[in-house]
Amino acid sequence: MMTVNTLNQAERDELIKHVSLSLEEDRGEKDLTVQLISPEQQAKAQIITREYAVICGQAWVNEVFQRCDPGVKLNWQVNEGELVNENQSILNVEGNARALLTAERTALNYLQTLSAVASKTHQYVEAIKGYHCAIVDTRKTIPGLRLAQKYAVRVGGGQNHRLGLYDAFLIKENHILAAGSIRAAFEIAKTLAQGSQWIEVEVETLDELEEALAAGVEMILLDNMSIESIMQAVSLAQGQAILEISGGVNLENVRTYAATGVQRISIGTLTKDIKAIDFSMRIK
Repeated sequence: MMTVNTLNQAERDELIKHVSLSLEEDRGEKDLTVQLISPEQQAKAQIITREYAVICGQAWVNEVFQRCDPGVKLNWQVNEGELVNENQSILNVEGNARALLTAERTALNYLQTLSAVASKTHQYVEAIKGYHCAIVDTRKTIPGLRLAQKYAVRVGGGQNHRLGLYDAFLIKENHILAAGSIRAAFEIAKTLAQGSQWIEVEVETLDELEEALAAGVEMILLDNMSIESIMQAVSLAQGQAILEISGGVNLENVRTYAATGVQRISIGTLTKDIKAIDFSMRIK
């Protein structure tokens, strides 16, 4: 099983490509202001977190600094996924002064964004502690950063839903209407998947749930259902299918939803409604 702080090959490839674009976006043809500093000057710097957070994005930070100075020395004071307190030193950097200053903002942008996702996910995971229920992400991600954000969800203790439209079937209302019925849509999906992709069906009522169960669906998404309806759904399913809920979930009510007995809670806010964690870099 993949550990939370391990990048898979797709994530590694995306990281390399994205860092190149981010550095190009920031420095353009050249960094004008660093010309004030001698090109031979060396420097040491320290990155500090200004608030409580789960650290995430070390591989992106490393890549940014190494692109700007292949000889840079990076000494992390914390591990990926570790909880840190405000004003805690997390990274010491030593290298070419111009390179450190050019890399600073791009490196911090990754760190602040991915740590924000991991931190928010951690909050939800902690909120439902004690229940056999997973916190799951969605496709509501920042364009170009989906794989990175989904990695950050894992670092925070959550699980990934499908990566995109290409790796799983999620049959929704319009798919069902076009196919004719839940059973018809599910049967077509099974033929297309041939066991290589998982299939999930979204339902909005208990009647639709019963139809999905009768068709043999093994993963069902309960969309925007009330707590009472979800409890009835769990009773109706009796373990025949994995039940996931979405819609209207927040930190105040997530534990109540987990207590219903569902196995998964998918939350778009993990990746789309995030507040960047405050980090700063100081030259020593």
